[in-house]
Amino acid sequence: MTRPHPDPEDDDSHKLPRYRQYESQGTVRQISFYLSDEIGAAIHYTDLLYTLRTASATDIVFLHLNTPGGNFDTGLQIINNMTASQAHVVTILEARAYSMGALIFLAGDELIVHDTCQLMFHNYSSALIGKGNEQQAQVLASGKWFEKVMRHICRPFLTDEELDHILKGEDIWLDSDNIRRRLGHIKKGEPAIAPRKPARSRKPAPNTG
Repeated sequence: MTRPHPDPEDDDSHKLPRYRQYESQGTVRQISFYLSDEIGAAIHYTDLLYTLRTASATDIVFLHLNTPGGNFDTGLQIINNMTASQAHVVTILEARAYSMGALIFLAGDELIVHDTCQLMFHNYSSALIGKGNEQQAQVLASGKWFEKVMRHICRPFLTDEELDHILKGEDIWLDSDNIRRRLGHIKKGEPAIAPRKPARSRKPAPNTG
């Protein structure tokens, strides 16, 4: 018995789409930490450090900053864990971030600035103990370490000239407008601040006497 050929219009294969679409949905964790006081000993920040170290690539960690700064070692450990974290780390300037707080702010993957805020950068301070030669060695080593950290974290937000001034003892204060302006330039691939134009030398007036 001869079977008729199926009508192409009735063939189910022609009704199927020519592509397949699949969708999966993961869970995005958002974790917030508030650094709202002077930065103290590292033992007080183990929850933050552990979260940064164990976070996944789909996590977002928010660091809300309102701090006068503080312990350099602790701040540097926080920054190193931020850099090593798989999470997207957002630093939010909510009032002030001075000294080590300013460095933590610049270390974020994404930087958010509220209105009427301040950053302040300055040289480090410390207390020394030990014999004179030991103190001299410590000052030399600490100075080199601090300069390396500052140039690594603060550029290109701060210029080399500004960093040189800081290392010589000058404080640099920036408000929200200035911070946003610098971040905008950096995002465009431009220098944070326009280079200064050399002053034009005035030509002496011709002698008509």
